[in-house]
Amino acid sequence: MWWKTLSVLLVLYSLAVGMFVPLKPGIAYVSPETAKSGDTMRLTIHGYNTFYTRSRTEDIRVWLQYDSANAVLGQNLSVLNDTTAEASFYFPSDLPRPSPSVMLNAILDHPSDGVSLLPSAVELVRDTAPSFALAMAGKPASWTENPVTQLHIIKDFSFPYRNVIYESIRNTFYHVPMWFALMFLFAASVVYSVMFLLNKKLDYDRRASSLAEAGLLFGIMGLVTGMLWANYTWGAPWSNDIKQLMTAVLLLIYLAYFILRRSFDEPEKGARLSAVYNIFAFASLIPLLYIVPRMFASLHPGSTGSPAFGSEDLDNTMRLVFYPAILGFTGIGFWLAQLRTRLKRVEDRMIGLD
Repeated sequence: MWWKTLSVLLVLYSLAVGMFVPLKPGIAYVSPETAKSGDTMRLTIHGYNTFYTRSRTEDIRVWLQYDSANAVLGQNLSVLNDTTAEASFYFPSDLPRPSPSVMLNAILDHPSDGVSLLPSAVELVRDTAPSFALAMAGKPASWTENPVTQLHIIKDFSFPYRNVIYESIRNTFYHVPMWFALMFLFAASVVYSVMFLLNKKLDYDRRASSLAEAGLLFGIMGLVTGMLWANYTWGAPWSNDIKQLMTAVLLLIYLAYFILRRSFDEPEKGARLSAVYNIFAFASLIPLLYIVPRMFASLHPGSTGSPAFGSEDLDNTMRLVFYPAILGFTGIGFWLAQLRTRLKRVEDRMIGLD
């Protein structure tokens, strides 16, 4: 059927585009990461996937920004290589708000690379002692004199740069769609379980169990890809994070579904009880994956808001791969379930059940 071919093409598309489209330039880290108000600091900016030498130094600008109205413009900028630049900052003697310290975002504007941002790059601490560095440098002590304006916005087909996850952001196209496929397959499975309870047609039970098997397969693959991602970003494949724990519980619940099916000598009785169990197993899916994890602190992104749908999680370029990946993996899952159903029909006919 056409949808099988389309599913394969969508998965191949998500694999090819998801792996080979480059990331946008970004700021990996800056040093030093602390400063005092009223002082002068020479800041080193370390870029990622950047080409600082491709533009004139005088065309590159860098700020340390508190908010849209308060920022300090870097002076005496020098480019050391494609990924390293330095700039001097002369901090006002006061902070943009009455607090012991503030976190400043690093923003670098490059004519060819575009805009790079590192949130909370530098902590600026209020210095109560008198400082003469600013006065000696002859720079105005003002947060509002050099606002962040006239940025070079580069529109191209590239994925956003996110600190910490770097290139592993590509796993979004595989790890997350597998969980969507799991939900669709388990939902279809429970629909067929209800239909079996209403009609006692054995083929409905075959479809329900086949869809559950495919859903469990995608759940295991989602868990494995998540562990690989966690090992890169959190430093360990298993951190007892609440989402990891709830995912493991869910997969164990569905493993028990298949154990229950094989616990009865009478196929019809086993099918009936497993259909009831399938309904309760599916009812636990939403609480375990989406409600309970939000009640506890979690390292997992998307613990608040709409997971994988916020502007901070996906941009329009990623959506061009993310949504086709969901459709492709889901289609492959239903195809696998269909093949498994056909095999069960043959097996049942061989033993005279149908």
